[in-house]
Amino acid sequence: MGKVNVWMKRTFIVVISLIAIIGLLLLGLTLFSHGHLHKDEEIEDMIFGLHFMYAIAVVSVVLAVIGGFGVCKEKKWALIVFVVGMILSSLLLFGIEILTLALQPQMASELQLQYMHMLPLSNASEIMVDSLGEIQSELQCCGLNEGYLDWDYNIPDSCLCAENSINPCVAAPRKSRLFEGIVDDEPIMIYRESCLQYIIKTVMGVIKIAVGIMMAVTLLLVLSVVLGIIILCRLDRKVDTPPVVYSSEAKAGNYATLTETTEDT
Repeated sequence: MGKVNVWMKRTFIVVISLIAIIGLLLLGLTLFSHGHLHKDEEIEDMIFGLHFMYAIAVVSVVLAVIGGFGVCKEKKWALIVFVVGMILSSLLLFGIEILTLALQPQMASELQLQYMHMLPLSNASEIMVDSLGEIQSELQCCGLNEGYLDWDYNIPDSCLCAENSINPCVAAPRKSRLFEGIVDDEPIMIYRESCLQYIIKTVMGVIKIAVGIMMAVTLLLVLSVVLGIIILCRLDRKVDTPPVVYSSEAKAGNYATLTETTEDT
């Protein structure tokens, strides 16, 4: 069995340690998300994704432990399990990344249809109004499709323009709820643009960031596979030992004994 270079071992341990840390962070994030969404009505639609994240996190940590054991104890079976598991994980993540990028237009269309079902906003539930109000304040917009007209005359305070507003504003209709109890003729400015375009843009941006992170993790897995294969090749290398040659002359011993002659005095 060959000997593995100590720097190769250390590099491999650093890489699998990063994989284990990422797996533990993903596991913690999944546990937090599961607990946060436990009482949510839409948890049933997300349960498959949560279980998938659990599986990816646990498998990453287990494979990292197996790989660390294999490289420290120089066990080839453990390294083979690690390499095969990481190859399968890399292929799975790579397929998910390609599928996600290919389905982005369809995801944007489905998201748009989902929000369009909320119209008219004047008849929306209180929970939906509060949720959309937070979006309007954060993204500096009003309404979903046709701006403030989606609210009819029941325009919420979240449509009011902030002093440092980036998006353009317009004067609110005089018949809107915003003018209740106001007697002066001062205009009330509200956001002009609708929120749906900003919502879709924000969600698609988050998806692209998530795919980018997944690609970085996939490259890290590929690097660990390459290092694992190199270490396996080193372990399989036979150590050349010099052959032992028998010599009759060595047995007989061609040696001369040096003696000192002394003269009797």
